[in-house]
Amino acid sequence: MSEGFVTVGRGLRIEVARVGVDDPAAPLVVFLHEGLGSVALWKDTPARLCAAGGWRGLVYSRPGYGRSTPRAAHERWGTDFMHRQALEVLPAVLAACGVDAARERPWLFGHSDGGTIALIHAAGLPERVAGAIVLAPHVFVEDCSIDSIGRAREAYAGGLRERLARFHDDVDSAFFGWADAWLDPAFRDWSIVPLLAAIRCPVLAIQGHADEYGTMAQIDTIERAVPGARSLRLEGCGHSPHRDRPDAVLEVARAFVQRPLR
Repeated sequence: MSEGFVTVGRGLRIEVARVGVDDPAAPLVVFLHEGLGSVALWKDTPARLCAAGGWRGLVYSRPGYGRSTPRAAHERWGTDFMHRQALEVLPAVLAACGVDAARERPWLFGHSDGGTIALIHAAGLPERVAGAIVLAPHVFVEDCSIDSIGRAREAYAGGLRERLARFHDDVDSAFFGWADAWLDPAFRDWSIVPLLAAIRCPVLAIQGHADEYGTMAQIDTIERAVPGARSLRLEGCGHSPHRDRPDAVLEVARAFVQRPLR
């Protein structure tokens, strides 16, 4: 793994890592982490997937996460925070990393909030995406999502903070940026369902039956709204399919990138 930093916007330092093959002709897969994730919290998933598929991989920590520039103490993310990540930050990171997305059109592999960011990006910039693989994405707000985030907030002082601190230079930046946005009453009406019909690339949506943050209604909605979308529904799987059922995710993701069947 090759690790480093790029600078985007008004001096934001973004942690990036490159994994996979050293072949400019290989598919480029960009990994978009979950709401409490980072480069480090992906662990070996990007490397394993890229090795199996023969891909190039680009992994980064969004602002506020990992070793990237922390969220300012007074900064509160609005209900549009995932839209901004998808349509402003992601294109800036790709450009800073030397990726001409209009020419080589990367694949997006996103988990949870990262899956949502992938879908928003694919809808808003359809000519710049080869395809999207989204794990436990959110396209609208469910009661179970809010309830689980509320429980995570309660657990934060009881040991969760210490566990997460291994993966973030400023763990409060990461946790409260995410939790406060999702638990804002204004967020209950948030939805990206109207955007989904604008997606033109192949989409594979993966969901676990035991996901405490979302139900199969998320995947059902994507299948109805995105032309040609495919799904994988996994037993014995919670909110993190790449950790709970890694072999199943690896197999279907590799096949999907090789033959997206759109």
